[in-house]
Amino acid sequence: MTSASSSETAGPGRADAGRADPGRGSNLAGRYAIALYDLAAEQGVLDQTVEQVTALDRLLRTAPEIRKVITTPTIRQDEARSAFDAALAAEGFSELIRRFVGTAIANRRLRQLPELTTGFLAHVAEKRGIVVADVNTAHPLTDTQKVQLTARLTEAGYPKVELREHVDPELLGGLVVKIGARLYDTSLRSRLQRLRHAMRQPQPGQSMTKGAA
Repeated sequence: MTSASSSETAGPGRADAGRADPGRGSNLAGRYAIALYDLAAEQGVLDQTVEQVTALDRLLRTAPEIRKVITTPTIRQDEARSAFDAALAAEGFSELIRRFVGTAIANRRLRQLPELTTGFLAHVAEKRGIVVADVNTAHPLTDTQKVQLTARLTEAGYPKVELREHVDPELLGGLVVKIGARLYDTSLRSRLQRLRHAMRQPQPGQSMTKGAA
């Protein structure tokens, strides 16, 4: 797993040092996505790799021990790599996935790992002509809800859509769906925010001046 990092150099120090500029994020994810996709296709393990990156993406966002490694600013590269290697081996991830993660850490992209997995899955979806819908809910969707949401998205003009689920308890209820640059927010949190905003506005016939008749 070297082609993604041809312009990057690994070195000692903190695992999150030398992070890319914000504007370069998508380009970085694209390089890693193409490199992993090409290697997986070359080795005849593309479907397996897609499944494992999907599982890895979920692990990066939900496993407390993994989140701790990613968010600890003082962790060193060797510590991060050892922690990830042990965790991924225990979960049965392939050697290719472990090298993908190891390369990212060696190139000081630890905190960007979720972006890299998301970039790979988006690249796969584009190759397969699938639209990815990021769905954020306060609670996991039931199978029935997934079918209903997929049907609604199909009616809205997305016949080949893949739901990528994320649980965010702070939404309180409802859901937020993001497809590309489009955002559909029906969460309870958003509705409460709109209600609070409306309540701050003066009602017809009311004066903004205290004590006005």
